[in-house]
Amino acid sequence: MFSYIKGKITFKSPTYIWIDVNGLGYEVNVSLITFEHIKDLQECRLFIKQVGKIENQNLTGFILYGFFEQSEKELFEKLTSVSGVGSNTAITMLSTYKVSDIINAIVSGDVAFVKSIKGIGPKSAQRIILELKDKVVATTQFAEEKGVSYSNIKEEALMALVSLGFNKNIGIKAINKAMVNNPDTSTVESLIKDSLKLMR
Repeated sequence: MFSYIKGKITFKSPTYIWIDVNGLGYEVNVSLITFEHIKDLQECRLFIKQVGKIENQNLTGFILYGFFEQSEKELFEKLTSVSGVGSNTAITMLSTYKVSDIINAIVSGDVAFVKSIKGIGPKSAQRIILELKDKVVATTQFAEEKGVSYSNIKEEALMALVSLGFNKNIGIKAINKAMVNNPDTSTVESLIKDSLKLMR
């Protein structure tokens, strides 16, 4: 099982690249977003997801998908966990919109946004939202994808909730959800208040 691959880029295209790692070449499928990050690089490190290639119900090999950011890989894994959403569809989604835009659409239940992506119909869009809404709310990368540094605020708010007797994991989920609901949160006090409302 691969976690990441780091090496020299010997070939690149908008959909896949070749990476040389100590003389061994790997073909790695990428999204357009990842390609934009690496198109001018000679070397790179990509977070890797290995997916089995099935033909006639038999495993015939493996396909590697590479992501410049861990948050993109995590969303890819969540999307492909939904019945009817394959790797190609997930890569298409990640090539069309930013991770934060997709997460925001799922959290807000924006069916029109999700089904606007090629290969996703109304039923698939509803299934994605239904199955992933709670999962992406709990994803800590969401706040980072919003482009705001919440690390100190989050830590102080979590310490306050734990000191009040709340479970740490429950506190983290409430804080992340509060940030999704109010991305303009800028003070510890307001974040604690919003989190407490979600923990009742």
